[in-house]
Amino acid sequence: MQLKRRHRPQALISLVPMIDVMMILLVFFMVTSTYLNLDMIPVVQPAGPASTTASTERAALMIRIAADGSVTARGQPLTSQDLRALLTQTAKAAPETRLFLLPSGAAPLQSMVAIMDLAAQSGLSDLRVLRLEGRP
Repeated sequence: MQLKRRHRPQALISLVPMIDVMMILLVFFMVTSTYLNLDMIPVVQPAGPASTTASTERAALMIRIAADGSVTARGQPLTSQDLRALLTQTAKAAPETRLFLLPSGAAPLQSMVAIMDLAAQSGLSDLRVLRLEGRP
């Protein structure tokens, strides 16, 4: 005896719910991206080989910021008053001096901002923030 099987229609997989979710995600990311207001410090890139030759002749001062926020320049640890005096003296002697900041990866941001403010107050305008390669 042969049994009759009921013929079931094959289930269709609907993509409409997935498209709805994707549209909602798209709208969400478009709306939230307008609220991202990134205020960055402008970085000046050298224009070409002529600018690099002129920049190598200028004096440079490197300031290191440790993880605890302590500042070192020319191998000597400095207090904020010593740093202010050093930057003022450097700006008076050579205003075109290039100032390099090398913060530790764990250095507090406030220390770096304070040094940038001191440099601006003393008249040093060419300031660059460095980072070691291989570190974020």
